[in-house]
Amino acid sequence: MASQESARASDGNEVDYRIPLLNKSRPEPITLSKNISLLLQDWWLWELCSALLATLSTTAIIVVLVRYDGSPLPDWPSVITLNSVISLLAVVSKLAFTTVVGASISQAKWLWFRQDEPRPLQDLQVFDDATRGPWGALALLIKLKARYLLPGCGSHHLMKFSDASSRHLAFVGATITILLLLFDPFLQQVVVYPDRLVPSDKVAAIARAQGYQARSNEGLPLPSVVDMSMKASIYSGIFDVDDHADVLVDHVCPTGNCTWVDFSSLAVCSKCANITSYVERSCDATGCHRSSLAGGPSLVGSGGQINSSITDISPELVDVEASIIQFSSLLSKPMDTGYQTSAWECVMFYCINQYSASVTDGTIKQHISQSWRNDSASHSIDSDLWYKPPFGGNSTFKVASIAAKAMNSFMSTTFTGSGGINSTTSGSAFSSDVVHALYDTVDYSDRIENLAVSMSNNIRQQNDGNSSPFKGLAYQSETYVKVRWPWFSYPATLVLASLLYLFGTIVETTYRDVLIWKSYNMVMLFHGQNLDLYDPRYVPVTEVSQMREMFTGVNVGLVQTENDSWKLVQRPVK
Repeated sequence: MASQESARASDGNEVDYRIPLLNKSRPEPITLSKNISLLLQDWWLWELCSALLATLSTTAIIVVLVRYDGSPLPDWPSVITLNSVISLLAVVSKLAFTTVVGASISQAKWLWFRQDEPRPLQDLQVFDDATRGPWGALALLIKLKARYLLPGCGSHHLMKFSDASSRHLAFVGATITILLLLFDPFLQQVVVYPDRLVPSDKVAAIARAQGYQARSNEGLPLPSVVDMSMKASIYSGIFDVDDHADVLVDHVCPTGNCTWVDFSSLAVCSKCANITSYVERSCDATGCHRSSLAGGPSLVGSGGQINSSITDISPELVDVEASIIQFSSLLSKPMDTGYQTSAWECVMFYCINQYSASVTDGTIKQHISQSWRNDSASHSIDSDLWYKPPFGGNSTFKVASIAAKAMNSFMSTTFTGSGGINSTTSGSAFSSDVVHALYDTVDYSDRIENLAVSMSNNIRQQNDGNSSPFKGLAYQSETYVKVRWPWFSYPATLVLASLLYLFGTIVETTYRDVLIWKSYNMVMLFHGQNLDLYDPRYVPVTEVSQMREMFTGVNVGLVQTENDSWKLVQRPVK
């Protein structure tokens, strides 16, 4: 047997720091716990259990995400949140697969040195640092050098398969360790909590009408008179310079967000045509001083003017029964190049509109999906005006005859008149405020349409047909769970990569017939020197469990030798 090696302790006595081999004569009964202990130390049981734990915890995260994706916030105790559950499972998964990666990198260290070519001794430290965090892993990647990752790239000879595979395993492990830095940031982006609208138990309602008959404040019919509320709606519609009558419809939306399916209601519609081409001008040597419409209004002189009257001129409107009014306006307005003459003719009539309506953040929007009129219904007849549209089921709608006559009379008076600004004939005055509003109108057709909407709102508000308001859905805001699965693909890929890395290391270790030492540091004390330690009374110590058994009860100390070097030596306990 080789001669004893010694060092001098601080008390001057020589001590033997070499540890003996495992004695053959020390039998130990094999028990279940012993077998499990051996599998944990000398095989991959611990790493496989960690891989299983990483798989189960990641699967649990997926199950939780699938269960609550698109659902309202779970009604859990206040101290427990969905984020905390996911974070806890993520910590378990991360701890498990980092254990797997660390052990695999440690084993890759022995595969690295199990080559025909010698390796630098400092590579031991490089591999050990790689198991401790991203900086060490980065140092390992630099050590491996990208040019050596593929066989034959950047080298003067072809690598052997075993050399290339060990480099690949080390590269994969170091890469996973570095990519682990982004595990938590990506996971934090997986779950967000936006708001959405969901139906509530409250009821939304919007006005609709089956009929119209002017009534007094006491609810009594008003023969041949337009009620004051309708007059107010007419003035509001014509004076509304922003054309916002559509948002004034009566409705109830207790939550500020409501919707209604399509519904039908009696309404007022309009249609306008530009009839400027029908204007006739009378001119002489001094210029053109008269403009007129055949059978309609005329303008005499210069300056800004308007003249409005009841007419029937445009062929575009000939097929429309003017159940309310048909009138035209002739205007002369100052422009940059002088005065410009234009003419419009509009018809207003009762109709049945099919509406779709919604309220968003307290603001109502209506859209007319269909509209229908009855051209045989005229205010000139002595019977009620009936409407039965092809949509809306079998509903029928009615306008009382006396209400229709009263409306035609009032509108004819209201929209007949003239006026102007700096006019030699009429002066700076208008016959009525309505005529003044028509003169100031920029978009004639839109203003008359706004008037029709305002009148429709009044008819729907009065609800003379005894039809109840149309009910809809009221929505309330709800915070819900939204899973952004693309963000989860990164953590899931890391877990999968770590599992594949472990299996690849196991296969490579088996194929290369390398002992399973992983990160056990005591290996260097047994196999780090070229010593002749053979003795028939002992068995070679090659497995981690044997090494652990050898070191049980062994005490060591760091002492200085005779040549002033330092060594870790075995020392007795005083």
